[in-house]
Amino acid sequence: MATTEGLVPITRAYLARYYDKYPLAPLPDAATDLAARLRALSADLAAVTPIASDEELLEQEAAGIPAHKIDENLWKNREQMEEILFLLNTSRRPVALQQKFAPEDAEIASKLDDIEAKLKDMLKKLEQFQIKNADNVFNTVMTYMPHDFRGTLIRQQRERSERNKQAEVDTLVSAGGSIRDRYALLWKQQMERRVQLAQLGSATGVYKTLVRYLVGVPQVLLDFIRQINDDNGPMEEQRERYGPALYTLTKLVLAIRLYLHVSLARYEQRKIEQDNIAMLQQAVIIYTEEFWKFTEFIGEVFVNAPFFISAEDAGAMDARKSDEYKETIIQAGKTHEVILTVEAVNSYIAWDFSLQQGALNVDIGFHVEYISPSGEKTLILPYRRYEADQGNFCTISAGSYKLVWDNSYSSFFKKSLRYKVDAVPPVVEPAMPTVEPL
Repeated sequence: MATTEGLVPITRAYLARYYDKYPLAPLPDAATDLAARLRALSADLAAVTPIASDEELLEQEAAGIPAHKIDENLWKNREQMEEILFLLNTSRRPVALQQKFAPEDAEIASKLDDIEAKLKDMLKKLEQFQIKNADNVFNTVMTYMPHDFRGTLIRQQRERSERNKQAEVDTLVSAGGSIRDRYALLWKQQMERRVQLAQLGSATGVYKTLVRYLVGVPQVLLDFIRQINDDNGPMEEQRERYGPALYTLTKLVLAIRLYLHVSLARYEQRKIEQDNIAMLQQAVIIYTEEFWKFTEFIGEVFVNAPFFISAEDAGAMDARKSDEYKETIIQAGKTHEVILTVEAVNSYIAWDFSLQQGALNVDIGFHVEYISPSGEKTLILPYRRYEADQGNFCTISAGSYKLVWDNSYSSFFKKSLRYKVDAVPPVVEPAMPTVEPL
């Protein structure tokens, strides 16, 4: 089994040596050339009809400098693909392209259909790529969790947090939010995940309590994720090496959207020329092919990166063995009590216990009660006799919860109890400080 002895600090210089093993092939020159030509065509079309305010904003974005962070650029590309697909929806095309009045209209419509299909496929691949990466990060952290009810509850809380995020998006869409509005919210949510990850490294915020569950996490990994949002942190090496290619692709997809927006809006005054639609097709082909190559490449770099180390690889499995069940003997006529204190509602009280059986099968009484600050007791889980049990419940009040194993009914037999209990804190969405994303 691997040990933490061989792990070294994950610095920018250390990552540079790793990235040397993964050189990124250069993009074809056509990617930059086609973006410039499409922007020039868009400028020419502005002479037909003056550009509207939304077109002006899009033109400024297409001519501007893409965001520095790789993750932000991936989300920007996803947004632009969805905006283009919105433009290409048949019901939103000019009437001539919907009805295909003339042969040239039918030919243009067919080529737009081909462009639409390629971008739909790429958008789906990008969505799957982002989901897979998010799952990889979370699952790696979870390898350090105890493999019992606490790990299960943390997973459930994460799922609930993600459902809440999706509900927030659904509410925005139902209220008529635009694609731009939706992606602004999605990026805000992604930033929240990044902040939580950084909090894990410094044991602050939502993860302040959670860190105590993580068994044997190497300090070099905690140090790394604490710096994951830093502009000049270790991840800057990845941005400098692989960012320029992605920035070029971001500018290309913006140019594609700009040209489609401007040309379709003026289609009744000036139909798209065959040479121009051919250029647009070529731009989409290069964009989708090169963007897919980039996501596959960066995915391989990420999954094999030295900061992506499981508990087994880091040698933390032995540390987990210290997190064993407790054992106690409950004499005849006696009880055993454990009091757990929770600081927030929606925490979980969880337990797992069994009796060591001898020649005769034995059981023990078990119940849970809430103790208010004034000392008043409220029964939460009614008394029942068990040979073994595993369970949990979500708290509706902060305070103390008493778990009681009751052997008072037995006159002769002591009971050997093996148990594990815990109060698992809720996942709370963090307040958003001013930090840069990855």
